[in-house]
Amino acid sequence: MIEKIQALAKQLAPEFIAVRQHLHQHPELSYQEFETSAYIQDQLRQLNIPFEIKATTGVIGLLKGRNPESRILALRADIDALPIEELNTIPYKSVNNNVMHACGHDVHTACLLGAAKILAATQNEWEGTVKLIFQPGEEKNPGGASLLIKEGVLEHPAPAAIFGLHVHPGLEVGRLSFRGGKVMASADELYFTIKGKGGHAAAPDLCIDPILIASHLVVALQQVISRRNNPQNPTVLSITAFNGGTTTNVIPGEVKLKGTFRALNENWRFEAHEIMRNISENLVRGMGGELDLHIDVGYPSVYNNEILTDEATALAKAYWGNDRVEETEIRMGAEDFGYYTQKIPGCFYRLGVMNKTKGITSGVHTPTFNIDENAIETGMGMMAWLAMSADLTKLKR
Repeated sequence: MIEKIQALAKQLAPEFIAVRQHLHQHPELSYQEFETSAYIQDQLRQLNIPFEIKATTGVIGLLKGRNPESRILALRADIDALPIEELNTIPYKSVNNNVMHACGHDVHTACLLGAAKILAATQNEWEGTVKLIFQPGEEKNPGGASLLIKEGVLEHPAPAAIFGLHVHPGLEVGRLSFRGGKVMASADELYFTIKGKGGHAAAPDLCIDPILIASHLVVALQQVISRRNNPQNPTVLSITAFNGGTTTNVIPGEVKLKGTFRALNENWRFEAHEIMRNISENLVRGMGGELDLHIDVGYPSVYNNEILTDEATALAKAYWGNDRVEETEIRMGAEDFGYYTQKIPGCFYRLGVMNKTKGITSGVHTPTFNIDENAIETGMGMMAWLAMSADLTKLKR
């Protein structure tokens, strides 16, 4: 069966490279993926795969093999793009101003469509049901995964497990990587407004300087990491915007800060929120100012089920070879795939897309991100192999 899937992936790769290029050329922002959704629907119709629409632009396909009730799992791909102006010089460069598939969601979608075609072509040779989840809005709160879950994507039928892949520009093309347990961080957005009393810069004694207060606050917040966090819990707190004032001789009345908080431990995550509130309120009030702090709770951390990930790693080595399967590093980036792994066992793994010889090395979320498209063959074949071969009975032991 491995040889058959590999042969189909090789045969179909040019078709789904073209699919990827079409998607890359016509990217759409989060929750605005109307043309992308229509394109995916058309692809599924051509494969005679029934589907339904959820969360406006999400497309959920259902593919049944033999004994469809015997095992049910889900495969997920995200479909949205980023507000980035593409700088690549390629025939399929984005035609939409300031919109680009700079995080590889075009690749994820093409791989899932390719896997669907392989599964459809071998429908009488595998058992169970595969739910195909083409998810909107991964790049923007509240996360399309949370919306799909609210609309019942993990029900009727209910998958026992879910797999998802993500391009990795730091991993050579033709390689895959897996990691059980904690693999990606939660992501919360921080918004501070510090209010003081503005006035002439030559008379600071008559003012309450919010720039000074905010400066102390930026430094003080670092003790959340350096003195309050267990070093065994990887955590990031970054203040990324400091806005206030317009000229040299006026102390402003208000300063705004923005930042991000990332954590791999969900209990510590919410404990840290309270610590940040206490530090901020006491410091700002103690210096005579007023504070408005909004913590926008974002995606949860991604936790890969160890049993499922061990199974997937073994299947990947059988399919692709021991020397081409690596261990994924822990990353402080975030992914709304974490919403799925809070509900059912999940495995989120990496697909290598880098090719130094071809100069394909740019990171995700950059205007020059691109991939070695040989990764499509690897990605679609691996997704199909996992879908038809993963032993879900191990999850019940």
